[in-house]
Amino acid sequence: MKRILSGVVACMLAVSASAALAQGKPPPLKIGGILDMSSLYADITGPGSETAAKMAVEDFGGEVLGRKVEVVVGDHLNKADLAANIARDMLDNQGVEMIFDVAASATALAAGEIAKARNKIIIFNGPGSIRLSNEACGPYTVHYVFDTFAQANVTGLAAVKSGLDTWFFLTADYAFGQDLEKDTTNVVVKTGGKVLGSVRHPLNTSDFSSFLLQAQASKAKVIGLANAGGDTINAIKQAAEFGLTKSGQKLSPLLAFVTDIDSVGLDTAQGLLLAEAFYWDLNDDSRAFTKRFMERTKRVPTSAQAGVYSSVTHYLKAVKAAGTTDSAAVMKVMKETPINDMFAKNGRIREDGRMVHDMYLFEVKKPSESKGRWDDYKLLATVPGNEAFQSLENSRCPLVKK
Repeated sequence: MKRILSGVVACMLAVSASAALAQGKPPPLKIGGILDMSSLYADITGPGSETAAKMAVEDFGGEVLGRKVEVVVGDHLNKADLAANIARDMLDNQGVEMIFDVAASATALAAGEIAKARNKIIIFNGPGSIRLSNEACGPYTVHYVFDTFAQANVTGLAAVKSGLDTWFFLTADYAFGQDLEKDTTNVVVKTGGKVLGSVRHPLNTSDFSSFLLQAQASKAKVIGLANAGGDTINAIKQAAEFGLTKSGQKLSPLLAFVTDIDSVGLDTAQGLLLAEAFYWDLNDDSRAFTKRFMERTKRVPTSAQAGVYSSVTHYLKAVKAAGTTDSAAVMKVMKETPINDMFAKNGRIREDGRMVHDMYLFEVKKPSESKGRWDDYKLLATVPGNEAFQSLENSRCPLVKK
């Protein structure tokens, strides 16, 4: 039945496209977001990523090569099989030319394989797994905002150098969490620190008490949170209730967003060290974009959402410059063209699909230091992209010439 329905939908789309051409109107250029619209990563990507993509399209002028640009989205519910099905439907039946975001790593890995098989461009903004630009890389795959290597490198390195040299990990038990723990462990050990243990928790955990007791018993100086979104928020709040930080242990969320800190509150989050790819208050460009974004969403953009705006803009510029939507021609322009906007300065997409740009180390402000809601971070260091991200020489991507 599903195959019959898919065939009917495909025929209807083909007929409508033919009718449009007959009237002298080329079909719209569709870009598709596969997002977490309703679960633990909804604040990080979700409706905000859809808004960012639509802003990018509007700012570009709403059309390219005489075709109206349309944004379509699907909610993957954090299920890899559903993400794959949405990607398949978008590319096979809906006429989508490029997929963006795909929040969460397991869903991104699944959708990435579908796009790769169809030679379509897919740009990852929300997921973090380093595998996306290594074993799972593809000629038309771009990992745009952050990855587990950079998060581990920026946060772990700073922590160990400051004397926080013994670690225990609370890890989300799926691709992203496992990669984040592994990459941070490598940084900690390489810098002279020790990992005293780790425990894995299911995705979307509400009760961290048993995991936090194990972390507390380890007496590690740092409890590394290798998770994200709602899991990070719950772990930080419950750690405060347990009195972990008052007893001298320091929490390090290895992937946290400004929306997470807002949910936790500065009273609880103050002093946390974290790495981010973007912060709304970095410069005049980021503040100007944030003002317009907040008019629509009433929230500041996360790094993932800012990355959606930047990457959609970069894609549309490349389509215009290439004079076609052909993936090979568009990707060639995307890789040849530096990225200079509110998200990145002199960013560039390497042959493994990694978009290299500066990363930032922040400390969460004390309540007394904050001027109001969203004024959450103090900038401690700017880490150049070639130092933050995995080097091309160490890449495991089959496309990289050794």
